[in-house]
Amino acid sequence: MPITVPQSASDDIRLPGAGRARPRRRARALGAVALAAAVLVATAACGSSGSGSGGQAGAAEGSAPVDGGTLRFAAEVEPDCLDPAVSPADVTGVVDRNVFDSLVRLDDAGTFHPWLAKSWQVSPDGLTYTFHLRTDVLFHDGTKLDAAAVKASLEHAVAPATKSLYAGGLLEGFAGADAPDPATAVIRLSKPRAALLQALSTPYLGIQSPKSLADNAADLCRKPVGSGPFSFESWEKSTSVTLKRNPAYAWGPEGAAHTGAAHLDKLVFQIVPEDSVRQGQLRSGQIEIAGNAAPARIADLKTAKGFQVLQQAAPGQVYALFLNPVSGVLSDERVRSAFARSIQIDALVKSVYHDTRHRAQGPLGPGTVYYNKAVEGVIGYDPAAAGKLLDDAGWTGRDADGYRTKDGKRLTLVWPTSAYLSRDSRDLLAQGVQADAKKVGIELQYVNQDPGTFAKTAMGGGANVLGFSFVRPEADILRHYFGSASTAEKGGSNLFRISDPQLDGWLDQGATSSDPAVRGQAYGQAQKYVVDHVLEVPLYVPVTALGASSRVRGVDFDAIAFPLFYDAWLAAR
Repeated sequence: MPITVPQSASDDIRLPGAGRARPRRRARALGAVALAAAVLVATAACGSSGSGSGGQAGAAEGSAPVDGGTLRFAAEVEPDCLDPAVSPADVTGVVDRNVFDSLVRLDDAGTFHPWLAKSWQVSPDGLTYTFHLRTDVLFHDGTKLDAAAVKASLEHAVAPATKSLYAGGLLEGFAGADAPDPATAVIRLSKPRAALLQALSTPYLGIQSPKSLADNAADLCRKPVGSGPFSFESWEKSTSVTLKRNPAYAWGPEGAAHTGAAHLDKLVFQIVPEDSVRQGQLRSGQIEIAGNAAPARIADLKTAKGFQVLQQAAPGQVYALFLNPVSGVLSDERVRSAFARSIQIDALVKSVYHDTRHRAQGPLGPGTVYYNKAVEGVIGYDPAAAGKLLDDAGWTGRDADGYRTKDGKRLTLVWPTSAYLSRDSRDLLAQGVQADAKKVGIELQYVNQDPGTFAKTAMGGGANVLGFSFVRPEADILRHYFGSASTAEKGGSNLFRISDPQLDGWLDQGATSSDPAVRGQAYGQAQKYVVDHVLEVPLYVPVTALGASSRVRGVDFDAIAFPLFYDAWLAAR
């Protein structure tokens, strides 16, 4: 049955500009002195745009930045490919943000600022974007930025040979790019895309050297060439990725804390999968920042002398369990609803994350533009209701292990995963979901697979449940997961191949309208539909949490909660 959000529900939708606009986000530093306020800060981050008024990370007031030094960042996972047009991985975005510049920068209030483009215009019909480029930008290989470089980068992202897993999807509707003169790049669309500027602000659509794209086509994953504040130096597989300062850099984005070259000599991203090892290295001074700090570690670091926690709530798709409504037992909405109501989400999130993460209520985090508060409270723990729904769906039998049966078949859900998806204590969360589901008679098989097997299972329809989150400060991320045109083959994440004309209508309206009120209403209806029909079970709002030495200063977060190192520097020991 169609679900319609009442007109009054628009009062619950977060429109652009709802957060405070500042020139640039500063990483929030939480030390021993801030312990009493830490939980309040985290709560505020998860309940707003995710921004805060915290100052420069770890810096004493009035401290002057110091040039030089190497910042070592221990990452939980290794990039699969450093070609930003190919990989959708967070770690790729974190590394590549330092190597590639974008046409525009997006702040946390939803305002766009010049970067490689000095200015831009959008045609009245929303089909043509004209960018006026800086003329002083050089790529790391000495090639000059011009409109032909922008055209080559965008065409590379959408080319079938690139096999883009994300960037190509960001350019849905791309009809071509033109270079009428060296300083003017024109993007043509087949239909309006209100989220295009946000897409162009991400590292995944960072502008690449056209010379590298032409001459280095076979090795773009291993040798990225951009125009950013750091250039690629080396990649030792399973060990580290090293970047070095670009001394010629003089074109940072509007709103950066300084101009000119980066302060740091080098950035080294070390690959350290085990959280305990990362924390040990941080404590012993072998690294300056430990990525993806576990909840218990965050609590320890907040009170430890000489250390700090840098954190930011992430906008976009929360961590959720996506349910297969197209085939298998979850094609029955009653079973989906029963599964959702069997999970003690509040208690599980609190138990696993110790107040460092907060329960999600809908598909979007509350700091995301067009978040709809009407989703709150729709999915709640109710084992009695779950049992009745399963009875009504015909799962009335029980086998020797206590699981429900129907026509002699056990009620089993398959949830495949892989190592790169199991970060952030999600294995522990999965164990709790399994235990809760069992109490109402649902067997949940949480199966860890190698990446190749997982890809075949996920894209081949062999899963009932999949666990994902995706950071993007745009409600258009909903189309990435639920739009009928956003299948994996087209660079999307609609792995269950959901095709719902009503949902498509809202998502298309939100994607094409230039009116914030219209976009908010459309995305609000889509969010409500997703929770009402249990297309996913939202679990928690992701947070970028970094353990850091107190020597680390000036670390920033961008609009997608990725750490930025252009303004970063190291204080004396």
